[in-house]
Amino acid sequence: MSTKILKYETIAFDLRKKILSGFYKQNDQLPLEKEMCEEYDTSRITVKKAMDQLVLEGLVVKRRGAGTFVKDVENPDADVLQSMQFMGFSEENKHKNVSSDILKFEIINPDETTLNKLRISELDFVYHIIRVRKIDKKPHALEECFMPINLISGLRMDIVASSIYTYIESVLGFSIQSAHKTVSAVMPTEFEKEYLAIEDVAPILNIEQVAYLDNGQPFEYSNTKYRADKYEFHAINIR
Repeated sequence: MSTKILKYETIAFDLRKKILSGFYKQNDQLPLEKEMCEEYDTSRITVKKAMDQLVLEGLVVKRRGAGTFVKDVENPDADVLQSMQFMGFSEENKHKNVSSDILKFEIINPDETTLNKLRISELDFVYHIIRVRKIDKKPHALEECFMPINLISGLRMDIVASSIYTYIESVLGFSIQSAHKTVSAVMPTEFEKEYLAIEDVAPILNIEQVAYLDNGQPFEYSNTKYRADKYEFHAINIR
């Protein structure tokens, strides 16, 4: 598996951190490509790839003839929420009775979307996990996630049934840094209605997430469906 952090990823991570920490504020212009080439001692092509990554994440926008600017994430039309501080389901509900029903735990070759989100090759394998997250034995979320097996090694059924994030930080020694989330309302499938115990025909919330370690490497791609009556989303924009 190719887990080496490339130069453009390092640059993108550094700029991402500066944006989310407030060093670069909303609508600020980023340094010109020539200036960044000198700062990071690299080529224009590498800088361009880093900027394209930030555009893809919804953090910056390129304006023809003017340069690259930090996107206004407080715009109500923006569909991207960024957080430098976030927790997993277990930690968010640590004072409640949290449990999980594991519906699937397997190792697979990921599809193209997952490859791109995790920045891995088509020869790599990932954990494929589907689990129902419960509070007081009542379903709150249906989570499907993918993690590279050569990065997040040693996952077991008991870990998946409790807290994967705790295992990543406490046992593997990684530091989880940030997440890129897109929140949307979707109609539930029959499968989702069954495991979320939904009877009415009403939208549910889907949170698509790519989570990153502190070196800028993505370690998780997930889609989590939440019952709309059981979930409140709070965004923290600055660590």
